[in-house]
Amino acid sequence: MAQQHTDYLLHLADNALILGQRTAEWCGHGPVLEEDLALANMSLDLIGQARLLYQHVAALRNDGSTEDSLAYFRDVPDFRNYTLLELPHSTALAPTAAGDRDYAATIARNFLYSALMVPLWHGLQASNDAQLAAIAAKSFKEASYHLRHSRDWLVRLGDGTDESHARMQQAIDHFVPYVQEFWAPSEMEAAAARDGVGVDVASLCEGFDAMVDDALTEATLKRPKAGGFVHTGKHGLHSEHLGFVLAEMQSLARAHPQGVW
Repeated sequence: MAQQHTDYLLHLADNALILGQRTAEWCGHGPVLEEDLALANMSLDLIGQARLLYQHVAALRNDGSTEDSLAYFRDVPDFRNYTLLELPHSTALAPTAAGDRDYAATIARNFLYSALMVPLWHGLQASNDAQLAAIAAKSFKEASYHLRHSRDWLVRLGDGTDESHARMQQAIDHFVPYVQEFWAPSEMEAAAARDGVGVDVASLCEGFDAMVDDALTEATLKRPKAGGFVHTGKHGLHSEHLGFVLAEMQSLARAHPQGVW
C-alpha cells in the first residue's frame, strides 16, 4: 500500500516536471516578450510543484533518495506522467508552423492539462496525507492561473484570424485524443482514492468535459470525437519523445553525479 501511495505521488510529480521542462523550452522563444515571461513563470510553478512532491516521496521512502535522484536518475519506464505532457510543441497536422514550436499546440496542451488539474488539486486539499493537502493548496492557485491564461489564448486564437483558427483547431484535433488517458484506470489511482490519499479522477470527467466544451464553443472550435488508442504513460509505457526530454534534462546531472550547487 505504501508503494501505491508513493507511486501516486510520483505520478503527480512526473506530470508537473515533464510539462515544466517542455514549457521551459519557450524561454527566449516566446511569440512576444510578455508571453515569454508568462510561460517561463508557469514552468517554474510546475517544477516547484514537482520538487515539493519529490521531496515528500523521498521523506516517505526514507531510503536515501532525494528530489534530485528522483528527477535525474530514473529512466523512461520509471516515469508515470501522462503521454500528453511529453509531446513536442507541434502537431503532425501543422506543417506550416515555423520551427519546432507552435504556440497553438502549447496553448491546447496547457488548457487540457489545467482543466484537469484545477479540480484535481482542489479535491486533493482534502487528502488525508497532510503534506499532499498542503502542496495541493499551493498548486491549486497556480493551476487556476494556468487555466485562465490558456483558456484566454484558446479563445483569442480560435476566434481570431483564419490562420489562428485553423492552427488552434489542428492543435485541438491533435491533442484531445490523449486526454482519454486521464480516465483510464490504474491501480495507484484507485488505491489512492480508496485510502483517502487521492481523488477518484473518473469523478472529474463530467466537469472536465463541460469546461472544455464551453471553452471550445466560445473559441468557435470543434471537439474531435474520442476514440483510437488510449495512451499508457502513467503505466510507464511512453512515446518516443520522453527519452529525448529526459536526455536533455538529465544530461548534466548524469555527467557529474557528485556535483553540488
